[in-house]
Amino acid sequence: MMTVRKTSDRYGSLSIGLHWIMLLLLIAVYACIELRVFFPKGSDLRTALKTWHFMLGLSVFVLASLRLVVHLINPVDLIESAMPRWSTLLSKFMQITLYIFMMGMPLAGWLLLSAEGKPIPFFGLQLPALIGENKDLAELIKAIHATIGTVGYFLIGLHASAALFHHYVLKDNTLLRILPKRD
Repeated sequence: MMTVRKTSDRYGSLSIGLHWIMLLLLIAVYACIELRVFFPKGSDLRTALKTWHFMLGLSVFVLASLRLVVHLINPVDLIESAMPRWSTLLSKFMQITLYIFMMGMPLAGWLLLSAEGKPIPFFGLQLPALIGENKDLAELIKAIHATIGTVGYFLIGLHASAALFHHYVLKDNTLLRILPKRD
């Protein structure tokens, strides 16, 4: 049964499901954009990978927005062990940074396609351009999008490393709270 409510020691199943679906989506988004380089420019497969990159990226935006709403409606309890204030602040900063990343990158992609004057597909729909065609602005957005995309690898890696550190070194319930429940 899907639950929104969390308990004192676990996130709700909706939050847990969204967390892991987001991971799979982010893997797919990165895979699409990285794998495109193995195919010639203009080829159908390369074009399809770029289209899937964009559509999956917008899916990240939609699900990140939903996750944020769920989080704001149902904030989480503290982890078992008392963390130093600097660690708690760093954790909050990282969480905010990840949300900015998960919502900002898809918007940057949408702005990029808009500035390039390209169609903006989303699973059979054509989304409206956010801005008018502007090739110079498109180049700037493309550079920013690529740079932040690279930073994203580190953010995701740091997030995963912190969870593993909490689990194996601090031995608290941080990781266990977000793992799917085993019956």
